[in-house]
Amino acid sequence: MLRSNLYPNSVPKLAALLIALVLLSTSATTSASSSRPRRPSRAAAASRRTPTPEKHLFVWAGDQARTAPDFLAVVDFDESSSNYGRVITTVPLPGAGASGNEPHHVGLSSDGRVLACGGLLSVLKGQSEIFFFDVSDPGAPSYISSADPPLSAITDEFYALNNGGFLVTMMGGANGAHPGRVAEFTRDLRLVAEYPDNPPHDGFNPHGISVRPEINLMVTSDFVCPSTTLHAVPGGLDLRGSIRVWLFKQRKLVRTIQIPGAVGTIDVKLIPSDPYQRAYTAGMADDHLYLINTNNGRARSVFDFSSIAAGGFPQLMRMTRDGKRLFISMNAAGKVVMFDTSDPEDPRVLKVLNLGAASGPHYIALTEDEKRLVITDYFLNEDDFGKVHAEGDHKVHVARVTANDLTLDPAFDLDFNSVFRTGPARPHGVAFK
Repeated sequence: MLRSNLYPNSVPKLAALLIALVLLSTSATTSASSSRPRRPSRAAAASRRTPTPEKHLFVWAGDQARTAPDFLAVVDFDESSSNYGRVITTVPLPGAGASGNEPHHVGLSSDGRVLACGGLLSVLKGQSEIFFFDVSDPGAPSYISSADPPLSAITDEFYALNNGGFLVTMMGGANGAHPGRVAEFTRDLRLVAEYPDNPPHDGFNPHGISVRPEINLMVTSDFVCPSTTLHAVPGGLDLRGSIRVWLFKQRKLVRTIQIPGAVGTIDVKLIPSDPYQRAYTAGMADDHLYLINTNNGRARSVFDFSSIAAGGFPQLMRMTRDGKRLFISMNAAGKVVMFDTSDPEDPRVLKVLNLGAASGPHYIALTEDEKRLVITDYFLNEDDFGKVHAEGDHKVHVARVTANDLTLDPAFDLDFNSVFRTGPARPHGVAFK
């Protein structure tokens, strides 16, 4: 059982979680849009511009000992600076619920004003789960507020809405099990809804999210029932293998795609401008990359990651705007793979970047100019209360991206084990400005 000294602040969500764990021990159909191929909108083409290289890197991190406050670190990301790769400042969470949230993914608002940060395990201590920072001045961010959606928990990925708000995948219900939700926040950080109103009970645990607003299409990927990662629930992890198709504007779930053989579909990415509205997902525990047709619900394996490293845990994915390059972190293998996806049916490996035996790459983020990929070497360690232990080496890497190669930047050397006076920290989500 969970030890009381780990979770001293019992609240209704925690009580609901414990009740759900006891209960656990005892116990769609409409096409998202026309199948006819569509061309990219003129508005999307007109919005293209030459990106300005980002000068600041934000890293959402947690104290390894879970005693000091979780914090946002700001790193000099200006390649021309003599301080490139050095921490400029840190902004700790305030208040009693500041530590032990397990900092996870992040999202920068479309107007660049707000950075939203998730606490994966906040629910276990009855704490707020989403934290907002004002990054209008990127060199000196400030804490704004926190939020705690009442129907859901286990914060994962963020999608920045054009109006300045966010969609947020919440992998679990308020009890930490299933079904989860997708929460929506407005520009003023007000929670307006948790979708859908009546979520399916067939393993709806959304983690990854991808949107093509120009064709009213959204997809989410189901990953794992969160409560099964805790020792309080007997047995192994209850991993999922499904993609959900939504009407984006209506926030309406219309189709479930169960992928035969897929185990642990942690992320999903729609292929930009693809006329057939296809997407990629990877089975973390089955070593396969799948191509998904969101119209007809078909999925097939197009790459076997065991050809690189068996049991390598392919996880998060990023794509270039033209849809011709795909990057995937392989957590257990310590590698990041760069694919040529010019032919979506036949992705080709361009580069396997090896980060070393002790590494554990998970979160990856591509700069707007698509010339740098930032990688953090930490996934999740549930310490003695859970079953997941993927510590990594706590380093943050920058890889230079060209059309056919991915190489580490030797000038960027950042180790979260040694740069903070509070002791070793675990870096996770990153964003740039």
